[in-house]
Amino acid sequence: MPWWFFRRRSHNSSHVAEPAQPSSGWQLGEVALPRLQGPRRYLQEQPYLLPKDLGEVNRLDFQHYVLRAALRGNYLAPIQQPRRILDVGCGTGQWAFELAQQFPQAEVIGLDLEQIKASASPPPNYRFVQGDVLQGLPFANDSFDFVHQRLLTGAIPLTAWPGVVQELARVTAPGGWVELLEVGTALQDYMPSGPATQEFNRLAAQLAALRGLDVESIVLRSLARYLEGAGLINIHYQPLDVPLGEWGGRIGSLMALDLREACKAISAPLAARFGRPEQEVLALIDQASQEWDEFRTQWHFAVAYGQKPVRS
Repeated sequence: MPWWFFRRRSHNSSHVAEPAQPSSGWQLGEVALPRLQGPRRYLQEQPYLLPKDLGEVNRLDFQHYVLRAALRGNYLAPIQQPRRILDVGCGTGQWAFELAQQFPQAEVIGLDLEQIKASASPPPNYRFVQGDVLQGLPFANDSFDFVHQRLLTGAIPLTAWPGVVQELARVTAPGGWVELLEVGTALQDYMPSGPATQEFNRLAAQLAALRGLDVESIVLRSLARYLEGAGLINIHYQPLDVPLGEWGGRIGSLMALDLREACKAISAPLAARFGRPEQEVLALIDQASQEWDEFRTQWHFAVAYGQKPVRS
């Protein structure tokens, strides 16, 4: 049963929301989900393309530190002293853990389809809530001072994005902020690129398109528009080009390692879908990663944030 069927029990409860229709703009069954095959653990009833297993836990934690270095922090929105923070699609929870430590006075909630890493000693002001933003967030209106979501182009169908951002804005308190960080999915967002990079991008894009995911970087270029459509103001959009490869120093080396592991994570589904030996796909990934140094490839990201108006 979707989370939005539950009623809010009391003024202080944050587990449940007032009954409302899901506002994501997407329902299970609208996208044909080809089965993802291979030794990794994939979610078969969700658009999510990457695995949900220990290997992905390690990659996501690694990715968090790379992004933090590239951004020179965990966020860009001008938040002050938030009382409640929500991380949608929290993954391993590492971002939320660090925000909980930075703002010990705040309650920090991480929401995801499942808890993929159980911490032995999470911050005392952090808790995990299971939920699916595509079915509506299980929180009342105006619940959070800061709502954060990043790197979900591989999880949210393209048609659902406007509704998802509206849902993020719904649970944001007046005066609070919503921040989105996404990465380019189109070939032009890996520039300049060599033939192996172009070939792998073509295959991955076909697999992602079968799940209704954005393969043309429409989401990346629409983040500010989504925020505006959700009624937010004081919107800022900041593009970010991150080097891929040793030529880009420490950040470039780490980001290349992260992307290479992410590509390998879908090598088996790609091989099965297109009738290729997996070793051939893995060799293509290795060739692409070598090209990033040869061509001095940069990967295009963007951060957008906006503020919910204060009611007069």
